[in-house]
Amino acid sequence: MDKNIKIAIIGAGPAGLSAGMYLEQKGYENYTILERNDHVGGKCHSPHYNGRRYEMGAIMGVPSYYAVHDVEEFCGITHDGPKLNRNYKDKHGKVIEPFNPKANILRAPHLLKMKNQMKKFAELLETKYKGYDVNGHRGVAQGRYDGYAVTPGREKVSGENPNLKDLALPFKEFCKLNGVDLVQEIWIGPFTSFGYGYFDEIPAAYVLKYLDFQTTMNFVNINLWTWKEGTQFIWESLNAKLKNHARLNSDITKVERKDGKVYITVNGTVEEYDKLIVTAPLQYFPDYADAREDEKDFFSKIDYERYDVLAVETKPEDHPEISYYVFDNMTPERVGHLMVYYRRWRDEVNQVITTYALRKHKDKPEIPYEQCKETVLCDLQDMGNPASAVVNEKSWYYFPHVFSKDYADGWYDKVEAMQGKYDTYYAGEVMSFGDMDETAEYSRELVDRFF
Repeated sequence: MDKNIKIAIIGAGPAGLSAGMYLEQKGYENYTILERNDHVGGKCHSPHYNGRRYEMGAIMGVPSYYAVHDVEEFCGITHDGPKLNRNYKDKHGKVIEPFNPKANILRAPHLLKMKNQMKKFAELLETKYKGYDVNGHRGVAQGRYDGYAVTPGREKVSGENPNLKDLALPFKEFCKLNGVDLVQEIWIGPFTSFGYGYFDEIPAAYVLKYLDFQTTMNFVNINLWTWKEGTQFIWESLNAKLKNHARLNSDITKVERKDGKVYITVNGTVEEYDKLIVTAPLQYFPDYADAREDEKDFFSKIDYERYDVLAVETKPEDHPEISYYVFDNMTPERVGHLMVYYRRWRDEVNQVITTYALRKHKDKPEIPYEQCKETVLCDLQDMGNPASAVVNEKSWYYFPHVFSKDYADGWYDKVEAMQGKYDTYYAGEVMSFGDMDETAEYSRELVDRFF
């Protein structure tokens, strides 16, 4: 492809900014990143409070976040943030130790069984489900894998494995099929509490491409990365380093693709491009673009999580001494309740804590935002850490995905077959997974495949 073509990238989150970086590294410098908000980073959002930054979206990373490390090296930054730790409470606010057999001798047989299932699961993923962990979903519904391996070298791998079709099953069914039901108790912490839905509704492919065994063990062992200036700082640094900074406050009202060109109306002015990379939510692409019938059909099948975050003040005596997970509240029956709350800065009580809750399950009515907010504030009282004030709140469009039937029917292969068809390329969360590393890694592969 001609290195001088004009490329428009819609969205300046991790996917869009990474696409700019990888294009630039391949010699494509005539790109423009258009962002409707007044800041970059998307759901990596780190506002300021009392001289420090806290997290309203992404919180942490792990050493297997290789694309994020690409960005760090490109920008000359590193993960220099506070060390995180956690504890656990039940729904009544009692501190518990769910993984410590000495704390509850009656749980010892259960924990031993879980340990054995974890060992079995690791072997199954390595053998029966070889290729499960490559970035993206291309070929999985057909029993194939094709992409970058989750290794430091990220070598290109591909192959046939009919067992991969099982990944279309909801994770709960996938675990039952393989006789490893108890591993859900490990995976639920960094999955459901992080806003990615419930195991009876989300295809196993999403769970395991995000939480491959290596990444899960990093979470379990608290081998975590954070950034002093927040996860948003990663993408602010990248934006500053790119030759073409994202154009903020870009209101796109029309995209028209014709005669081999892409015409984008931005803030009332029509701009001409040769190619378009969409990293903003594909679900909403037909709202402003000349979406074709195939695009409308496929993108209408996308659903998303309603994930709510509150940043709250507490009185000094009520500030939690550590972050807490509430496993009782990570079930569909307790949708709308507080699942986790974070204390980011351990050396200062005059900081906010952040709370996280889901309010939608595919088989249940959506809980209204204000009702969920009130429930979370009541839960904080039950935890013994009541809020004295809410200083920030956000309800995210979170983790776009398709459900098992559409996954098994080859949604991803059909959309991947459309790449470049209308001088348009599709990237962003839904094409891989809704965390910053998976989306950035997908942008790397997209650029490698088509540019």
